[in-house]
Amino acid sequence: MFDSLPKFTFFTGKGGVGKTSLACTTALSLAADGKKVLLVSTDPASNVGQVFATDIGNKITPINDVENLSAIEINPEESAAAYRERIVGPMRGLLPEDALRSIEEQLSGACTVEIAAFDEFTALLTDNDLLAKYDNVVFDTAPTGHTIRMLKLPGAWSGFLEEGKGDASCLGPLAGLEKQRDKYAAAVDRLSDGDTTRMILVARPRESALNEVARTSGELASIGIKNQQLAINGMMPTETGGDPLAAALLKRDEDALAGMTAEVAALPRKIFPLRSENLVGLEALKRFAAGADDTPEAEVAVEHRDFPELGTLVDGIETPGKGLVMFMGKGGVGKTTMAAAVATELAARGHEVLLTTTDPAAHITETLSGDQPNLTVSRIDPEAETAKYHAHIMATKGKDLDDQARAMLEEDLRSPCTEEIAVFQAFSKVIRESSRHFVIMDTAPTGHTLLLLDATGSYHKDIMRHQGEDVQAKLITPMMRLQDPDQTKIMIVTLPETTPVLEAAHLQEDLKRAGIVPWGWIVNASLAAATTTQPILQKRARAEQVQIAMVREDLSTQYAVVPMQAKEPVGADRLQALCAVAQTATAA
Repeated sequence: MFDSLPKFTFFTGKGGVGKTSLACTTALSLAADGKKVLLVSTDPASNVGQVFATDIGNKITPINDVENLSAIEINPEESAAAYRERIVGPMRGLLPEDALRSIEEQLSGACTVEIAAFDEFTALLTDNDLLAKYDNVVFDTAPTGHTIRMLKLPGAWSGFLEEGKGDASCLGPLAGLEKQRDKYAAAVDRLSDGDTTRMILVARPRESALNEVARTSGELASIGIKNQQLAINGMMPTETGGDPLAAALLKRDEDALAGMTAEVAALPRKIFPLRSENLVGLEALKRFAAGADDTPEAEVAVEHRDFPELGTLVDGIETPGKGLVMFMGKGGVGKTTMAAAVATELAARGHEVLLTTTDPAAHITETLSGDQPNLTVSRIDPEAETAKYHAHIMATKGKDLDDQARAMLEEDLRSPCTEEIAVFQAFSKVIRESSRHFVIMDTAPTGHTLLLLDATGSYHKDIMRHQGEDVQAKLITPMMRLQDPDQTKIMIVTLPETTPVLEAAHLQEDLKRAGIVPWGWIVNASLAAATTTQPILQKRARAEQVQIAMVREDLSTQYAVVPMQAKEPVGADRLQALCAVAQTATAA
């Protein structure tokens, strides 16, 4: 798999890129070479136990039928729950309920989950007696550079939030870390030691995934973690068999690799081809490790069924004649394209539409490929909005802090949560326009961020608290508009793969905590809804049926499936074609 691995190997990357598959196969290969190996998963959607047909959980467990290999699955959600209670428990009865709820929400986001998971595997990373039993330790999912930087900061965390000096991002998780400082320092030193640690950055050959790798690589390098390697997973094979869709996907992958930043392109690189089988079970992992062909000799017939089309969802969106439509989902699932398609279709039907996005202006302009009657584009620059928000917080919350506290606040403001909050402030200015016409919003804050804003009083409770009863009865805040299904339709966009669907399901639960119920789901880039004769793509299409059934039966009240496109849907005609009824996908 990978040559000359040091004692510690971390696999990191966006959800759905294949970190678990690569980590499991690497661990299996090392064990087969006679190494004593411990595999550690901190993935919230970990399926390591399923991959190895072994009940693992939060204890070191020998893997069935594999000599020399043990594994442990750290459940970050459980770790975060225990972590929250350790922080909040001593405050119960001492602080008002509103203050407790605010602190609990501070401790409910992705940053808390990540830091809680780091808290757990730090114990492994610094337990020299335990580590002496293993030649190699393989981690599935590594901490981000942001988290590591936060844990490097010295400081007295307690009291920071209660004194009103923190803000709505991630200082909450750090409130009780003082006792762990020495252990974290030792763990960070170990992560930075290039002789004992390697970070393997995993990406699909997609522009968005490689851009994420560039960001992560730079963050890690800036804090001294420079022993990095790039793993490209799922590269389309060159044998397309004359299938137009397969040929188009190969070109897309090749173009993405050609467009990598110079820094990422300079990393040592290993490319793994797209496979038709799910990497579950020892035999599948062994075939992957050996590079054996998993493609069936004969073409596998794919059972086609009629999936609901995007146009049927647009019909429901159109009914009120106005309103806010927000597209949510993880990066790389196609939110921008889906938002542009719906906006273009509504405009073509004669409605006035504002499409507002946080994607780079060139990207949305390129997708639309020209002006269209009834359609206006509003572009929000996340970098500019975040800089403005950062300056405001430092000038207000940070003005009376000492150097150490200012450093804590500065690092807090580098959190991804900060960008979400800053962007939401800009979004809130256009939300009220949806009372007059359609506003289509691409890239929205998570439910955690919305609750955080609500809990801290930034947009809802604070406004309501300062109004009289007669004004309160008439006032509609952005949060209230988002919670009203008659005014706002939330669309969750996902891919028909295991990890993206699980992450979308977590997003839906996050939103429900904020009182926001998604209106519909879009399963994008589906091979099951497309037409292909390429054997690998046919088998993958069949495997998608399970994930689409989960969306249909367990997760959504209404959904649509958009076929994988052979050509990028650029321009009004191609975007509208995504919404056409009875479309056939689409090697055209």
